[in-house]
Amino acid sequence: MTISKGDKLPEATLVKMGENGPEEVALADRLAGRKVVLFAVPGAYTPTCHSAHVPSFIRTKDEFDAKGVDEIICVSVNDPFVMASWGEATGATAAGIAMLGDPESAFTSAIGMDFSAPPAGLIKRSKRYAMLVEDGVVTQLNEEASPGECEVSAGETLLAQV
Repeated sequence: MTISKGDKLPEATLVKMGENGPEEVALADRLAGRKVVLFAVPGAYTPTCHSAHVPSFIRTKDEFDAKGVDEIICVSVNDPFVMASWGEATGATAAGIAMLGDPESAFTSAIGMDFSAPPAGLIKRSKRYAMLVEDGVVTQLNEEASPGECEVSAGETLLAQV
């Protein structure tokens, strides 16, 4: 089942780099009682993700804050080491965007947003999307038709819908 507007996100454990190494992050704890932007990319350092998708949320971070968004989270089917490095390389971490890994694609698969593109080396990766989540419920969902596109899932598009 693919997640839809109005659905509650399932329980999920993602990972991030902490001061002493990888740390589990209970997504439900990050969403409870909060307004959160969650966007997902097919892979760290991949062209559209690196040059368009993450930068769109860096550019719009302050405007999301002004609209009452408590946190912006980027999710990718990557390990926490890659996500931490990528967050530093893009400036996302410095901008205050949480870079969380879904290394086994468990969350991504649970919400029906997984896909594979073997010729590109992408197996069980996330489709490109952006969503607004309020207290764990999806209130806006923008999914790209193709993983190489970044229009409806861009920060500017979601910001106009908040």
